[in-house]
Amino acid sequence: MSNPAPAPLYKSLARRCASAVAGLAAAALPRVCALCGADAGAGPLCSGCRAAFAPGAGACPRCAIASPGGHLCGGCRAHPPAFDAAIAGTAYDFPMANLVRRLKYGSALELVPAIAAPLIAAIAAARAERRVDALVALPLAPARQRERGYNQAREIAREIGRATGLPLTHGLDRALAGPPQAALPWRERARNVRGAFVARRRFDGERLALVDDVLTTGSTAAAAAAALARAGAARIEVWVAARTPPGARA
Repeated sequence: MSNPAPAPLYKSLARRCASAVAGLAAAALPRVCALCGADAGAGPLCSGCRAAFAPGAGACPRCAIASPGGHLCGGCRAHPPAFDAAIAGTAYDFPMANLVRRLKYGSALELVPAIAAPLIAAIAAARAERRVDALVALPLAPARQRERGYNQAREIAREIGRATGLPLTHGLDRALAGPPQAALPWRERARNVRGAFVARRRFDGERLALVDDVLTTGSTAAAAAAALARAGAARIEVWVAARTPPGARA
């Protein structure tokens, strides 16, 4: 007689099944907006809520922080990050913050298309898919992956892959598990993720887009990008659903 599957596996399978059922229901019923419940037509958001994700006046091309005219910000001029460029779908405030929290902490996988949509639009506007060869989802620590049952960054990356045709590649792992970044003061976040990521294979000459849900201080993205660079990656961009405004927390 075979041994029963471990509880974390059941948890993951249950979430996947729930997501599949939700997808079938969405296909059979009129689609409603993930935010307000109004008629959404063919997309995950209605036209009014889509307008709430309209891009701002410009962003720093290196770190995606708001920057008038889209010029390189002072921080990146003084201390360039470990990645070559960054794109954010929108700011991490309402309504995107609401969607991301529901995905991240409430297992609301049905919200992935709505969360990814502004980022996909920003990628297309910048023609950024032409600058990279593949997507890399920012990995979770194994224990957190088992607890949550999924990786929200990987779900967003899959949605981007479907829209752009870019493959999702593997080989980046999180080797160290520290406290969640959101629980730490900004000054401690870089220390918390130092050496946290390791490349399990070579990425020689590859141009990669590192995908995550939110970019705040950039410490986590920088640590992951450094691991990819040590493994030979030629270019590393960071693509996130949302960018935390200066002074805010995520």
